[in-house]
Formats: sequence, C-alpha cells, structure tokens
Amino acid sequence: MSKESWKVRVTKDHLVFSAAHFITFNGNICERLHGHNWRVAAEIEGSLDENYYVFDFIALRAGLQTIVDELDHRVLLPTKHHSISVEQQGTEVEARFENRRWVFPDEDCILLPVENTTAELIARWMAYRFLDSLTQEQKSAINSLTLEVEENFGQWGSIKIEAD
Repeated sequence: MSKESWKVRVTKDHLVFSAAHFITFNGNICERLHGHNWRVAAEIEGSLDENYYVFDFIALRAGLQTIVDELDHRVLLPTKHHSISVEQQGTEVEARFENRRWVFPDEDCILLPVENTTAELIARWMAYRFLDSLTQEQKSAINSLTLEVEENFGQWGSIKIEAD
C-alpha cells in the first residue's frame, strides 16, 4: 500500500526584504556591514483539511509578509552573540565587536535573539515567529514547516521544524 504526503510551498517576488548585517566567523573575523536583498520561501507538510488544503496559501503568504515587512530596510543585529554586544541606549543602538563600534538609530534596527545573523539563524527566527502567529488549530494541522532564506542569489539557509 502506498502512503501519501501533501505539501504546499510559497515563494513570491514580494517575499523579499532588503537588510544590512554583518557576521563573525573563524573566531575573530568580523565582516564589514553590508546588505542583501533577502528572499523567503516556505513549505508546509500536513494532511488535507475539509477544503482539501494542506494550508491556505493566502494565510501563508500574509503571515510571511508580515515578518518580511518587519525586517525590510533594517539593520539586523544579533543579541545572543558571544563576542558582539548590542545595547539599546535611548533612541540609539550600539553594537561592538573587539575594537569596532557601530551606532544606529533604534528605529533602523531589528534586534534578533540569535547568535549570529546568518541566513540559517534568520530562517529559524522567522520560522518560529511564523509558527507563533498561528492559531492552535492552524498549528495542529502542520506536520512540518520548512523556511528558507536566500541571502544571495543561489545561497539559501533553511530550517525544517517537525511537529511534536
């Protein structure tokens, strides 16, 4: 007997955000501040509902768009990095790494609870953010969520979260 599996996938031209970031790697190497036009895609696996949907495309697009809009035209800063300190001081955000220091207007920043602003960790943050926005009924219909973030053309970071 065969087993069926269902999924829906969304990626759209408007599921894009322009944002600046920098990452560290190999211990003490820190990139220069730079930006990307990040692209987002999501895939949901689950059973078909009474409408023969895995998940409503409109709700999926809208949920992702809300998150994308929050990140658009912002500086993405990690708040859990072991060597980068990020502090909000009044209307400014100060980021420090070793002898380097950046100061931004707070309205231009998104402080992400991640260790580094890599595509992989941004995808994880976005995926959990999306799941948090769903109703309990919507969540229970999902077997897994895969969320992908393209940092540069052809360079994707992704996460797959499976239901408990």
